[in-house]
Amino acid sequence: MALTAPLSAQQPPPPPPEHTDEALLELYRGLRVADVSDGMDMVGLRDVGLVHPSIQALWKDLDEFDHQFRGIAVTVRYVPHNLVVPNPIPSDQFSSWESQWYSEVSPEPFVQYLKPGSVLVIDASGDGDTGSIGSNNSLNWVSHGTVGIVTTGSVRDTDEIIKQQIPLYCDPLQRGRGIRPGRNMVESVNRPVEIGGALVRPGDVVVADGDGVIIVPREHAAAVAVAARRVLESDMASRRALYERLGLPLDRTVVPDSSGGRRR
Repeated sequence: MALTAPLSAQQPPPPPPEHTDEALLELYRGLRVADVSDGMDMVGLRDVGLVHPSIQALWKDLDEFDHQFRGIAVTVRYVPHNLVVPNPIPSDQFSSWESQWYSEVSPEPFVQYLKPGSVLVIDASGDGDTGSIGSNNSLNWVSHGTVGIVTTGSVRDTDEIIKQQIPLYCDPLQRGRGIRPGRNMVESVNRPVEIGGALVRPGDVVVADGDGVIIVPREHAAAVAVAARRVLESDMASRRALYERLGLPLDRTVVPDSSGGRRR
């Protein structure tokens, strides 16, 4: 059967050299969502980019903070389909039908844009009980350099994703037990999407930790990072003094690394 789906893609414009992905990732190393939110306030972007708190970490690591990430957005949008689906599908034909749907209607063309430091942002709010994210494809995305995933859609294989320690932020009350074939189609790649009330464009900076997710517009990202760094350094110094006064053992949240920022 012939299957078709609309698809549009857009590469973000090349940034100036001082604002390359690598430079921005270094500026954001160790910054918390709280620091970045304060930095956004300081540059006049109050309440901009704050993703609704229902989008939160699927799991947390309170020793190494491996659930946290800072990265550069690659975006994709999945929508409900309007195609005729055979029902039932003979068992000897199901595998080929499923493969065709994955390749033609609901593929993953965004993989070509993933690289070290990428954050995959998936707008799939109309998915219903559809697992656009699972333990297999998410591990493949990580193999291409993805440091984290943010989605409004549903997730399946959650036990395995947690076991694999893939940083994933979603609504924990949503589960997507069904597969994509027969349920959704890819609508666009690297176009602006909406996640939890926040606009996300390809190339924007995404920061995620126990406080949730914040999106920083790329054109303001450097200024926000500088302001946020001051907030973090002040907080670390103040809290370290309190740790020492109380006789608490120092930990990674109050001990800067050799370059002056919080570790990781």
